[in-house]
Amino acid sequence: MTTSAPETSTPTAAGVAVQMTGLQRSYGDVRALDGLDLHMEPGEMVVLLGPSGCGKTTVLRILAGLERQDAGTISVGGRDLSNVPANKRDMGMVFQAYSLFPHLTVMENVAFGLKLRGVSRKKRRNRAGDMLDLVGLGEHKKRYANQLSGGQQQRVALARALAIEPAVLLLDEPLSALDAKVRVQLRDEIRRVQIDVGTTTLFVTHDQEEALAVADRVGVMNAGRLEQLAPPTELYAAPSSRFVAEFVGLSNRIPATVDGRTADVLGTSVPVLEGSATGSGLALVRPESVTFTADNEGPATIDAIAFLGPVSRATARLADGTVLVAQLANSQAEGLNAGDRVRVEIAPSAVLVVAD
Repeated sequence: MTTSAPETSTPTAAGVAVQMTGLQRSYGDVRALDGLDLHMEPGEMVVLLGPSGCGKTTVLRILAGLERQDAGTISVGGRDLSNVPANKRDMGMVFQAYSLFPHLTVMENVAFGLKLRGVSRKKRRNRAGDMLDLVGLGEHKKRYANQLSGGQQQRVALARALAIEPAVLLLDEPLSALDAKVRVQLRDEIRRVQIDVGTTTLFVTHDQEEALAVADRVGVMNAGRLEQLAPPTELYAAPSSRFVAEFVGLSNRIPATVDGRTADVLGTSVPVLEGSATGSGLALVRPESVTFTADNEGPATIDAIAFLGPVSRATARLADGTVLVAQLANSQAEGLNAGDRVRVEIAPSAVLVVAD
């Protein structure tokens, strides 16, 4: 006697390339997108980061088909979607608000999109069950939304978006309504699930730490344009513009003199990044590249020491009023106190020098 294998549905979404070219969108006199170009590799997670009003959510909504671009083209998997309605674009979306149906169970919520697509009851249940297992909520399938925490509800929303096996997953500030600890846990969970499933994903956030933690590449937006699109480590270590350097992380602004490919920063010669100003300017130096050492003859005076858990942040002031911030190991910061004179050392890491 033979039996057929049970009908199951496993994560099989294959990543597709996404190409957005020359996107423009205006709202009256406000230009939200100004000729934006963005290419996403198959299976890649790109995170758009930027201040409010920079256009990052507009990009996501245009890709989803929820808004129309004034100009430009959109291609997904080689298919031109520029004029295709939202319900024909095969996108999975997760919003800041969980948007779960309160009268449906967790299982029914996850299976809802499949039901609309005419998938059989058995396949719906199998696929929804697989997605709930993927996000760690298999044991909660019979519960209702009001019986779940905020983090659990957002996991259900993620499972629902993935259940339809979308060509592209779109995440619009999905974690901003959660408390800090849950937000960190869920961002890591989203990244794990995205890698497991392999779906090309566009994630929009204003949280720098979130963007740097989960992205294959981060796109920093400013006034409707991409200032820089790069892997997180490159974006942080080699910002291509003053806006990126000052928006992502903290930077000291230290007087510097550029001579060819190097700059003199407080007596230390450091390489300069492409796009740096020439002559005199301000070197944008990360706090971890600055070290303070107790020295009664030192040129700077400690203003404050802040304990941040794994590290400490020390603030000091030079005689000319320049404020310096150093990120120190706790062992380095232990002997420093407000009012202490310190010697300042700059690591020979490449810096961006901007006009004063």
